[in-house]
Formats: sequence, C-alpha cells, structure tokens
Amino acid sequence: MLRASLLRASIAPFLISSVSAMALAAQPSEEPTMSNHSVISTDKAPQAIGTYSQAIKAGATVYLSGQIPLVPDTMELVNGDMEAQIEQVFSNLTAVCEAAGGSLQDIVKLNIFLTDLSHFALVNEVMARHFKQPYPARAAIGVAALPKGAGVEMDGIMDIA
Repeated sequence: MLRASLLRASIAPFLISSVSAMALAAQPSEEPTMSNHSVISTDKAPQAIGTYSQAIKAGATVYLSGQIPLVPDTMELVNGDMEAQIEQVFSNLTAVCEAAGGSLQDIVKLNIFLTDLSHFALVNEVMARHFKQPYPARAAIGVAALPKGAGVEMDGIMDIA
C-alpha cells in the first residue's frame, strides 16, 4: 500500500504536466497575423472589387491577386476585343509588380483564366511581347465565367530576391 502511494506520488507531477500539455495542444491556435507581410497597393491598377489586396509581399515573394481587364480610372472593362483585354491585364499586372519593387520579368508563376480557350494562341502572342525567356511557369485554365463579364484573368507569384 505504501509502495503504491509512493509510486503515485512520484509520477503525479509527470501525469499533471502531460495532461496540461495535451490540453494546451488541443486548444485552437491563434490565426497567423500579417505582421511579417506587406500589402502592396497602387492607384495605377484597378482597386480590389472584393475582399482581397492587389498583392501581398511575404519575404522576397509577392503574391499577385487576379487582375481582370479593368481600366483603373473608370473601373470598367477595357473597350475592344480580346487582345485589348489581354493587354489591359498585363498593364494592370505590370503596375502591381512595379508597386512591389519588381517587374513582369520577376514573375515565376502565372495563372491565366480564360472563358474561351480558343484565345490560347492569342494569349501566347501577347505574352511574348511582355516577357523574355526564360518564361515563367504557367497554367491556362478554361472557366465558365469571370467577374464583370471579363474574358481573361491572370494572377501570379513574383520572386524579387
């Protein structure tokens, strides 16, 4: 009996600290803060039309939000054909890249969303006017619709190290 009491007394602190640690680990963790991130914003690109920033810089990486072919001054779709829309998107991306301290050439990953994949060759043609080799990694994705009736949207990731 004495032996069992001594055993319980010797492991009690261990059990209490283990239970406390497990209870702490089970609690939800705090949401990460934006303290080590910078918001990138410029009037030379369309303002956000939703709950997002134009870009976020985290270290040497800049995450560019999707740009549709809105004219920054009017916040309306650019007038013209699909080529004009693609050019406007590259203009908007350029403005955000420059606000972040970089350029289109610093984009390492580009995502392109098209409501009509028959414009894929046109995207390649316009993109070749804005990028030099080596080109960024890229995806072109067909989608049913885009905000404000746009035919194209692009987002990307920059490395400005």
